[in-house]
Amino acid sequence: MAAHTKNMTEGKPSELLLAFALPLMVGNIFQQLYTVVDTMVVGKVLGVDALAAVGAADWMNWMMLGIIQGLTQGFAILMAQEFGAGKQEDLRQVVGHSALLALLSSVLLLLMGQAAARPLLVLLKTPNRILDGSLLYLRVMYLGVPIVMAYNLFACILRSLGDGQTPLRAMVLASLVNIVLDLAFVMGLGLGIGGAAAATLIAQVFSGLYCLHHIRKIDILSLDASHFRLRAGLSGRLLWLGFPMAFQNAVIAIGGFIVQFVVNGFGVIFIAGFTASNKLYGILEIAATSYGYALITYVGQNLGAGKTERIRKGVRSAVLIALATSVAIGACMLLFGRFILGWFISGTPDEVEQTLKVAYLYLAIMSLFLPTLYLLHATRSAIQGMGNTVLPMASGIVEFLMRTATAILLPLAVGEIGIFFAEVMAWMGADVVLAISYFATIRKAERLLAKTS
Repeated sequence: MAAHTKNMTEGKPSELLLAFALPLMVGNIFQQLYTVVDTMVVGKVLGVDALAAVGAADWMNWMMLGIIQGLTQGFAILMAQEFGAGKQEDLRQVVGHSALLALLSSVLLLLMGQAAARPLLVLLKTPNRILDGSLLYLRVMYLGVPIVMAYNLFACILRSLGDGQTPLRAMVLASLVNIVLDLAFVMGLGLGIGGAAAATLIAQVFSGLYCLHHIRKIDILSLDASHFRLRAGLSGRLLWLGFPMAFQNAVIAIGGFIVQFVVNGFGVIFIAGFTASNKLYGILEIAATSYGYALITYVGQNLGAGKTERIRKGVRSAVLIALATSVAIGACMLLFGRFILGWFISGTPDEVEQTLKVAYLYLAIMSLFLPTLYLLHATRSAIQGMGNTVLPMASGIVEFLMRTATAILLPLAVGEIGIFFAEVMAWMGADVVLAISYFATIRKAERLLAKTS
């Protein structure tokens, strides 16, 4: 077995979670460099219109990524449970099935994305002056769907076995490649927005190959042809876990489309400011995502081992750690956010000032309410780790409803500032559903294990 796999059914929960999450956090920081560097290069080299064009495509790009991540994370839940239970042959069957389902899904998503790109941009009333740039960015990114699917699947396989180190190193490598290619394609060769998108995809090829190389070293994942034959029962089980998570992310993205529709009505300067802050959203969320991955693996392995009391202890520790982290990150953004946002924006002094005003106000509001987002990630991941992806999907629907209602109604009452509260209200609505769902799910798991013991 590879040295970096980790059994999380023994040891102090808080130490295990931090040890697992910290490398992921560093990896996620480098992953965010993908979008941050893209945005910085586009905004500084190509100007406000190009920055707005990338921003207008954000939610459509995120929707595709969210579906991919939802599917692969769902598959990884069963991997973690089989690993925690010590069922190595079942684990190999799950990995082989997941690879085939991921391949088929990526082809379907690529075709759907290319077909829907322009109609959706038009439907969202993307301003004509940035429409072509947004479409070009999406065309290139959607061509890379199989690449993105492969990396996410490989990273999820490793994380399900407790290996957070290899995805970290893969992301560091890819981020460095992305920075070099961004500068070469956009600044050196003048390839514009399409060059920035291509740089991101080529960099992700490197991260995917790096993860695959290390997966091949794991003895218990030595697969043969028999592991790549689809069986209806196992395929159905994997899709039952993966589809609700993918659907949840898709529903959240649809809410984002509506937000973008409203934002597009406020003009290019507002779109650019909104985009600059949205690119920092990923940085705000870095630690939350990392704790979430750690919890899914921790809870999945301990459920497989029948240790529900350890699940409760681990979730309590994760929530406390997550809330403390969110306060620290929010404070840093309030203090230094305006300075950081300045890296993304160029143009005339008046354009820069107006764009920066919009961007910092949005960033400040999100930073103040950041603990609600971190609580969302912790509770949702715990429920998913226990194999229930339907209740988190329900929370995604609540997010959609809250985000949509706020985006449509609040600006009518208070003006442009109302749109900045759409995310915050979505987080709060999801928190209520997830808190109730977590306690119901853990009690159900305890009853089921009591009956079988």
